[in-house]
Amino acid sequence: MKLCRFLTSQQETHVGLLTMENQILDLSDAGVNNLTFLLEAENPLKQLETLSQRNLARFSLNQIQLLSPIERQEVWAAGVTYLRSKKARMEESNFSANAYDRVYSAPRPEIFFKSLPEKVVGPGEPVGIRMDAQWNVPEPELALIINSQGTIVGYTIGNDMSSRDIEGENLLYLPQAKIYQRSCAVGPCIVVGPTETVARTWTIRLQIYRGGGIIFEGQTTVNQIKRSFEELVSYLYRSQTFTHGAVLLTGTGIVPGDNFTLQPDDRIRIEVNGIGVLENTVIIV
Repeated sequence: MKLCRFLTSQQETHVGLLTMENQILDLSDAGVNNLTFLLEAENPLKQLETLSQRNLARFSLNQIQLLSPIERQEVWAAGVTYLRSKKARMEESNFSANAYDRVYSAPRPEIFFKSLPEKVVGPGEPVGIRMDAQWNVPEPELALIINSQGTIVGYTIGNDMSSRDIEGENLLYLPQAKIYQRSCAVGPCIVVGPTETVARTWTIRLQIYRGGGIIFEGQTTVNQIKRSFEELVSYLYRSQTFTHGAVLLTGTGIVPGDNFTLQPDDRIRIEVNGIGVLENTVIIV
């Protein structure tokens, strides 16, 4: 089941269910006006299966604009969960390479704040590269959708935009490298139902287009994530409360080479075969 938020031609925000026929079943027509209501339900999948049987209004994708499936959830991120990410972070760091080497195998994972919900970019919206950075990359990631009780209720796609030169200069600059305007994209929908075992069979693919052609592409599998999803969530929710739930990006296993940096008007396409496609263009912020 694929949950989404969308904007109608009347500029109204609705909650929808993406069908196998690539139509949007309007759940707002059944009185469901926010995703949180469903994500906090005792059995979200059962609720969605019941709603899908109702005779509700439908939209085709060309009639609506998909929005980020984030409402009031904070977005956090786990780092150095892939071996490739560990190597990349060590290579970019002048003084703190040993910290990334140690955290990869440490009992406690790296977890950091990424974005307030109102700053999350949705499908088709521009993502940003910092005006004071010279080395910028996307980080395609599987995102966990977690309810207020700390239960994983779904999955979506995240793009953890990063300024590698700022992060590499000093470990204490990590917030500036990661948290800025338009630095986080999430979408296009929330997939409800799959287990972690199923999610680990998925492939993450990244393509970056410039001037009509592909200038970088790479792929990895979710199963390359070193830590279990439950372990990552358990650390996020330690000594923390999330009244509206949270989103946790699970790290990246695709890192462009050291000679690559994003430029304005590049188009970033991230595909997870169990979820869909998140696509955004690049601007300077």
